[in-house]
Amino acid sequence: MNTIYTIDEANTDASVDPKSRVPVIEISNLKKSFGKQAVLTDISLKLFNSENLVVLGKSGSGKSVLIKCIVGLLRADGGTINVFGENVTSLNREGMSRLRTKIGFLFQSGALYDSMSVKENLEFPLRRIRKDLTEKQINDKVNEVLEQVGLPEVLDKMPSQLSGGMRKRISLARTIIVDPQIMLYDEPTTGLDPVTSAEISALIKNVQKTYKTSSIIITHDIKCALSTADRVIMLMDGEVYKEGKLKEFETSSDQAIKDFFN
Repeated sequence: MNTIYTIDEANTDASVDPKSRVPVIEISNLKKSFGKQAVLTDISLKLFNSENLVVLGKSGSGKSVLIKCIVGLLRADGGTINVFGENVTSLNREGMSRLRTKIGFLFQSGALYDSMSVKENLEFPLRRIRKDLTEKQINDKVNEVLEQVGLPEVLDKMPSQLSGGMRKRISLARTIIVDPQIMLYDEPTTGLDPVTSAEISALIKNVQKTYKTSSIIITHDIKCALSTADRVIMLMDGEVYKEGKLKEFETSSDQAIKDFFN
């Protein structure tokens, strides 16, 4: 078994308000297998209020499986997942649907509806979740998030007319349009050029600042981690191998960590 390093709560930034250290997600002893292949063997972690938690790990380490378990897209085999104090593993369909309205999930692919314009893609979650809004409020919200991601000019375009970076930005806009309290980013910079990746990383930080979100960012992009992380967890062999500030990873003498960062 790998050695597990954990962050000492006493060593956290003294400037952080203790009230901000309230966990919005708390996972204990999470397990998930596919047939005989164990992907998550014993995962325990916390996501605190208004922080960006970056989860690093090699391909196949279970990073995406972890966040899919959090939103109930995959059912855990064991352990507990508490989100805002509710145990995800015991929620029924109605309870899970209600909880998902508080969580934004940015998929690797972006998952835009190709048959809908940008405007229609952005309106869709509002019409489904925020049924109290007027047409003017919906239009104002659509324009607001397009400004937020720097693409007000693409309102009437189809997804096929957008570059990969634009599609990712619109996917992010569609995710934040319903004002989620938690954001889950699944490899947000995968397949993007370095300049666009840097822009997406900056947007993730801006979303955190503007909307006060708590976020889990799944990535193997070290530059994305450097730009967005308040705290970092590395997964290895289905467990949390190391947890701490990014500086601790960068200066670690552990060869497994050095190999990942070099």
